[in-house]
Amino acid sequence: MKNAGAPGKILKRLKSWEGFLALVLGIIFLANVILSPQYLSLLNQINLFQLSIEKIIVALVMTFIIINAEIDLSVGSMMGLGACVFGWLVQGGMGGGWAILVVLLVGLAGGALNGFFITRIGLPSLVVTLATLIGFRGLARVLVEDRGITDFPDWFDALGQNGLIGPVPFALIAFAVLFVLLFIVLQKSGFGRKTYVIGTNRDVADYAGIDTARHKMKLFLASGLISAFAGLLYAARVGAVRGDVALGFELDIITIVLLGGVSIYGGAGSLIGTLLAILIVLNLRNGMALINITGHIQTGVIGLLLIGSVLLPKLNLSTLFRKNKGQPPEQKEESA
Repeated sequence: MKNAGAPGKILKRLKSWEGFLALVLGIIFLANVILSPQYLSLLNQINLFQLSIEKIIVALVMTFIIINAEIDLSVGSMMGLGACVFGWLVQGGMGGGWAILVVLLVGLAGGALNGFFITRIGLPSLVVTLATLIGFRGLARVLVEDRGITDFPDWFDALGQNGLIGPVPFALIAFAVLFVLLFIVLQKSGFGRKTYVIGTNRDVADYAGIDTARHKMKLFLASGLISAFAGLLYAARVGAVRGDVALGFELDIITIVLLGGVSIYGGAGSLIGTLLAILIVLNLRNGMALINITGHIQTGVIGLLLIGSVLLPKLNLSTLFRKNKGQPPEQKEESA
């Protein structure tokens, strides 16, 4: 029976959204191999990740936030604030190690600010994080104004621009470690199960005795901390900071998470889906760049991909509901 069930499980997985993403990724990979001889080079594969490493690191924690039926629009601004705080402190004479610690504390403080207004005051996360998006960005511009800060410690620049293990940079290793850690937390721990339950129905979670406010606070603290860390990685990679660091990154991050199949309404999604979406976006952009397709067209293609990621699951769900005892979606949800 086990052997007979295995093909069925594999087929079910292939019919899922993650299976569809894997198919799309395979098509993009083959197209890139055919169209560009440089695509498979080790340097290009590392560069593929390195140019967007900060975004994909934050996308991991954003997966938790959206599964929990919340949103954090301030992540890009926190990345910029973290980078600018580091540059401002180093320029003022503080040692690089202490400046990194301060930046991480700033990230925690920003996450706590978001969490306080969302969990204690009861304001929608969309409104709160839209306000802090503006506030964090404004503070970053106040610190560095319109000038660029470039005088970082040599070890800090080397951490972002040189390989740590062979040609593999520190940021890529950090992403891999963080992905494994967060995957275990989301899929194998009580914290992960609570994240899904709260995102599916907060009232049910409250009745089950889950401290939803505390759980959400932890998620926003993690979001602020990881965003600030990503800002440090950006500063190290580029070797300079300005007030507009990571401007608009939050849109790319949310796009990746939604493309990965995480429901904007909460309660559904996985880090595997997010990883597949990351690989699709990075390989698509890289492949188009290798054949000299401009950035504006690349953005348009990614936008169409996001629209498709929203529409296709809805069409699939409609088919499933028609096949399931003839119940319309509303009746099916009520019976659940």
